[in-house]
Amino acid sequence: MRTFILADNQDITRIGMLSFINDMPGLASNILEAKNKKELTRLLLAPPDAVIILDYVLFDLAGIEDMIIIHERFHRTDWILISSELTETFIRHIYHNKAFSILLKEIQADEIKRALLQSVRSEQYICRQISNLIQSYNPDKQNNRQNLTHTETEILKLIARGYSTKEIATQRISSVHTIITHKKNIFRKLEVNTVYEATKYALKAGLIDSAEYYI
Repeated sequence: MRTFILADNQDITRIGMLSFINDMPGLASNILEAKNKKELTRLLLAPPDAVIILDYVLFDLAGIEDMIIIHERFHRTDWILISSELTETFIRHIYHNKAFSILLKEIQADEIKRALLQSVRSEQYICRQISNLIQSYNPDKQNNRQNLTHTETEILKLIARGYSTKEIATQRISSVHTIITHKKNIFRKLEVNTVYEATKYALKAGLIDSAEYYI
């Protein structure tokens, strides 16, 4: 039996997970709730091997680094990350770490129960939808994306923020022709054809914040 910590700011999700845990006798020795990062850290001082059920998108975390730092400090913890939407970049970054199980909120009850059971045994569970996404990733395409140079990445950020070619050239102290060449190389590497598609990639990759550009 393990201590569970529910770190989710949505009542409906928190109550739902609480119900699942209570319906599985012998699963949890204790169930605690954390409303923010400070509370979560404080609670982990008592049961450092807790199973943390976390809504990564809505919880009080500055980013994936915050979560990794907490896990490194309390390395005996296991995590169930549950959200309605996770980016490809996030999934790629986290699923290699076997302490983190990944669920989408729309999954069926049997997958939630399986994730709870496996997390108690310190075994990772990846829901079917996420598993299918991982299997569908094109390694060659991803390698192309990773091969963007620093300059190309910075120009992609400006493109995604709505800057024109001329404005980018002025900001980068470059010629319009140079920026056009960079833009062609970026589009080729990302396998996109429009600014709209490039911007969607920049958003999903976390290169810009959604508040900076709305699609």
